[in-house]
This record gives sequence, structure tokens and C-alpha cells, in this order.
Amino acid sequence: MKRGDNRTNILFRYGLIVAAILALSTRIVGKLVDTTVFSAEAWNAKAGEDLRQLYKVTPERGNILASDGSILAANLRFYTARIDFRSEKFNSRLYLDTIDAICDSLAAKFPRRTARQWKSYLLEPMTKEKSKRPRAFPVMTNMNYAQLQWFKTLPFFNLKNPNRNGLVIEDYLRRVNPYGNMARRSIGGVGETRESSEVHGISGLEKALDSLLYGVPGEARKVAMTRDMVRWTEVPPVPGYDILTTIDINLQDVVENELNQRLEFCDADWGVAVLMDVATGDIKAISNLEKNAHGNGYIEGMNRAVLGYEPGSVVKTISMMVALEDGIVGNPSEVIPTGRSWAYAGGRAITDAHGVDAVTVAEVIERSSNIGMAKIITRKYDNNPGGFYARLKQMGFLEPMHTGIAGELPPRIDSVPNDRAGRIALSRMCYGYATEIPPLYTLSIYNAIANGGRYVRPRLVERLIGPQTDSVLPVTYVRDRVCSEKNAELLRKMLTSVVWGDHGTARRLRSDLVPIAGKTGTCYMIENGSYNTSKKRLAFCGFFPADNPQYSCIVLTANPRQNAFGAASTSGEVVKGIALKLYSRGLLGNSSDYREGMGQTRVNGGEKVPTYHASAINPDRAKALHAALAIGGGHRSYRAPRVAAPAGTVPAVSGLSAREAVSILENAGYNVAINGSGSVRSQRPSPGTHAARGTRVTLTLSN
Repeated sequence: MKRGDNRTNILFRYGLIVAAILALSTRIVGKLVDTTVFSAEAWNAKAGEDLRQLYKVTPERGNILASDGSILAANLRFYTARIDFRSEKFNSRLYLDTIDAICDSLAAKFPRRTARQWKSYLLEPMTKEKSKRPRAFPVMTNMNYAQLQWFKTLPFFNLKNPNRNGLVIEDYLRRVNPYGNMARRSIGGVGETRESSEVHGISGLEKALDSLLYGVPGEARKVAMTRDMVRWTEVPPVPGYDILTTIDINLQDVVENELNQRLEFCDADWGVAVLMDVATGDIKAISNLEKNAHGNGYIEGMNRAVLGYEPGSVVKTISMMVALEDGIVGNPSEVIPTGRSWAYAGGRAITDAHGVDAVTVAEVIERSSNIGMAKIITRKYDNNPGGFYARLKQMGFLEPMHTGIAGELPPRIDSVPNDRAGRIALSRMCYGYATEIPPLYTLSIYNAIANGGRYVRPRLVERLIGPQTDSVLPVTYVRDRVCSEKNAELLRKMLTSVVWGDHGTARRLRSDLVPIAGKTGTCYMIENGSYNTSKKRLAFCGFFPADNPQYSCIVLTANPRQNAFGAASTSGEVVKGIALKLYSRGLLGNSSDYREGMGQTRVNGGEKVPTYHASAINPDRAKALHAALAIGGGHRSYRAPRVAAPAGTVPAVSGLSAREAVSILENAGYNVAINGSGSVRSQRPSPGTHAARGTRVTLTLSN
């Protein structure tokens, strides 16, 4: 090619490039003129529309607190650390040089992986071509703020330039329950609803009180700044209320332990227990446990405390209250002929489990006589079966409790017609069949009896705490009085005789330490619309101490398969265990402690152990309490492994949860002090140390 031709070719190419640049510049200038002059109005309108648009600012959700202020549910910020292995200046050599130190540190802090496993995990992305390496590889997830700050001190991750290590930190809010499954169903959960992508309560207190917990959303709009448009909050969001519940952490722990032990002992399908303060109606503990369908043991299950079930004989107490208030009976010693069966209104004969020829009015409750109860109620309501329903409604028994628990159902007691069918239905209703009553409603009547007839409303919420609000919710009453003081006293005596009477159905629950009063109840479970006579639901409802009631309690146990099959031996034993544990901790108006060297008694073949001393009890009662605690109902702690230790030595509890460790040590007779949270990292005195009962064992927990 000639030199002149080459020059021409080069100039031609330059000419094309210059022409392209000029064309592009002309296009840009034209668009600029169009945007700023000819179409300025349209663009200004679009910008104005964007600037006028309001955006919702999500408020901070309130916390749910126990009665002592401990957090049961709260929003906490968590962090995830990720690596962009394709970041522009990622320092591969430094990463490989420091990997051993990183993995050793991670294994020590987060032992879910060994150092070797951490190394294998963190090196896996490096085995791929650089173009195929992940851009958001998760190194650590669910870190709290303190853990994040520690993580940033590790070699390689402490580099200031994120391009060198590819470190990206994501943060997010998560609803957490520090006490795990404790009262989990009653506290409830949160999530996105079908109606909205916002996070709201979907069960339990979280749902029932969502409008208070959620708060009030704020408003923001876009504002033009020098370099960008940012969202500017015009109306700040109002945080949700913190809700102080009536749940007592210590009592909740006792109730869950006792219920779990008995369910394991009798291999039942599920159980529910509710503990309530007699004077205030405060629900101090509520536990719903059911068999783990995907593993061993029992887990927090459906909130059956507010769902309707046929109550069985525990409803006889309510029927007897109606009879006393209506004047149907008045003399507890009146004799009622019963016989072995009674055919009423042409229906199927009513029978008693332990039939006798006659019972007194008081023995109707003590012996749990179906015939006696039916004969009493039909005295007045024989010609007006629907009047019994009207009477229960007048008492307030059918009204919503508004406890704050989502899913609460009122009792289903039908208003029967005034005919033969209605008379037959009445005769069954009065002793516990043909109705559906939530356990919490049954408990409310027993609580009223313990409270001298005052029908206090059960409640789970005690106080609302906001930025400028601190509102204490008062104790309220379904009715100021559901029965007279005199009749309440008569009913208390009848319920006490169920445990202490010669023919009481719950005689096994006697304890000189904590006298218990209450009523057993048994009914067949309904499956596919009919009774399954091989499956029973067993209940005990009552209060303690019987002579000065402080707490009322109801327990239901469904379908026990081994060891215990009666209402007293299943549900009743849970109530007894709760009462004894509360007494042992000085929570029933007594003052109790273990004191070394204050007298000894011989047990277990002559071995000497310190005697339990408590104020206001004599030495015989102290021995009885010591024996009761040593026996412990035949079982150990709530889902705790069985940890064997020689008598008189401190059990090993390292690695266990705080709850498991406390239960094991308390059952062994030691007092427990806790530092920190999480699982047990160390204990003092050390495992195997010879130490007298009552010695304080200090547990240090890992965070």
C-alpha cells in the first residue's frame, strides 16, 4: 500500500469517529434542550409527583414483658457477615495466610464447627474459578452487636478497606423470645399476614394486642438534596407499647416442669396447666405441652387453655353453686337416694363409677355422684330445662373473658328446649357432658369460690408502657359476686372433702404442708363425632392452700397410656407438685430455706442429710416436706437429661441449659445462683465436690 493511500485511510477513520462524536453530542444537547425547555413542565410535574408521594415508616414494635420486667418477646437487631469473593481488590493471598487463625478463633467462639470444619467451609469458595466464586458467601449469621464487633477484630476481617476483604455486613430486626418456649403459645408469634406484607401478630398476645404492640406508622417523603434525593421523615412513627404481662417467670418454670414430668410419666398425648392468683385473677403461669411429632419429649403446643372441651365432673361444682344460690339445696347433710342407676325422662340410665344407695349433698361433690347431681338440678329445672342455661348466663359464665389471649372461645352450653330431649340434655349437662367449656372458664369459677364468691376476671395483661404513657390496668370483675360468701364457704368445704374426705376421689393429693381443695373430672374423648371409650381426658381444678387460698389451678391431661390413668394421679399430681414446689420456695406466705447443721435426720439406709427447716411448721412437717422433695414425684426436670451423681456430691451440669441445670441442682437440694445467660459454661463448686444440701452452687453461663 502506498504511503498516500495509508494516510487517506487514517484520516477517513478519524473523520468517522469525529462525526460519531458530533452526532452523539448533538443528540445530548438536543435532549438537554428538550428536557429543560420544551418538556420542562412535564418533567417538573413528574418530579413534583415523586416528591409529593408519601412513604410509610414502620414503627418499632413494643416488647412483651414478664411481671418482673423480664423480656418475653422483643425486637433485636442481628447481623450477617458475608464475603464478596469477586470484589475488585480481594486479597486472596492474605485470606489464605490468615485462614488458620480465623478458624481457630471461630471454633473457640462458635463451637458448632471445629477449626477443621470451619476451614473446610471457608475455603470451599476458593476452589472455584474467580469468575464463579460467590458474591455473598455467608460467613456468620444471626450475630448480635457484641459478636459482630468481636468478628471485626479477626485477622483479614479487620482490614479497613472492604474491597480488600470483600466483607459485607447485613443487619435486620428479628422477634426473639429470650426464654425459648416458655409460655410460647400464650405469648404468640409475629409474621407477614395475608392482608399486608407488614409484620403483625399472628397468634397469642402478639395477635390479640397487635394494635398496641405495633404502634403508629410515620410518614416520609423524598427531598431533593445536593447530590441525591433522600427520604425525609415528616411524621415520626410512634413506637408500640411495651406490655407488662402477669406471667411470673419462676412460677412459669415450676408449672412447665411439673406438667412435663407427669406427661412423661403417663405417656399422655398432651396437657395444659394454668395457675392464677386468687385475689387479682392474674394468670401467673400457663403451659400447653404436646408430644413432639418430630422427636422425643414434649414441646409447647396449641393453646388449649382457651379452647372448649367437655369438662367432665369438674363442672359439678358449678352446678352445685347454682343449686345453693337458687335454694334447691341448703343442708349439706341432706340425704339423696341414688341407687346404682337412674333412668330420667326415659333416657339412658345415669350411673356412678362407685355407686352407693344414698349420698349426702356434700358427698355428691366428694364422691363425684352423677346421679346425685342430676337429681338435685332437676328438682327445679325439670319443667324448665332452658332455665339452667339462663342461670349460667346470668352469672356471667358465658361472657367473653377478654384475657388478651388470641383464639379465646366462650363456653358452648346450649339453651335446650323445654321438652323431653331438653330434660335429658339438662341431666347430662349438669355433671359435665353435652357442653364445651375452655379450662380457663372453669378455673374462673373455682377461683371465685376461693375468693369468697367475687368473680374476678382472669387477665394476662397488667400494664401498658409507652413513650409518654404508663397505664396500670385495674383488676376487673365479671360479676362483683357470683355467689354469697356463705355458699362460697360451703363449696370450699365440699372441695376440700374431695381430697380430705373418707370417700374423696382425690385422697392421694393430701399433704400436711399444703392442703389442697379441688375436684376431679373424667370424660371420654370425642373422635369422628362419637366417644372413644379407650381414650380419656382427665382434669383437676382447685386451689391451695385450702384454708387460705392464694392460687387456683387447673390441669388437663389427654389420653395417658401408662403408670397413671386417673384424674387425681395425672392432673391432680401436677397441681400437688406445683403446690409443694411453691411451698418449698417460700411462695405461699411461708419462709423456708435449707440450713446446714440445724438438725439431721436419717434417710436412705442411715445416710445423714440436713433436715429442711421452715418457719411456722413443726419438725414432723419439716421431715414430711424433706421426704416429699426427695421423692420429687418420681421424675426429674423439664426435658433434662438424667444426670447421676453420688449422694452428697454436686452434679455435673456443664453444657446444659440454665433451666435444666437449675432443676437438677434444686432436685439435689442445692441453692443456685446464675451469672450470664445461655448454657452452663462452668460451675462452682466443681462437679463431684462433697457439699451439704443447701450449699449455693454458682453457675456461669455462656452468652
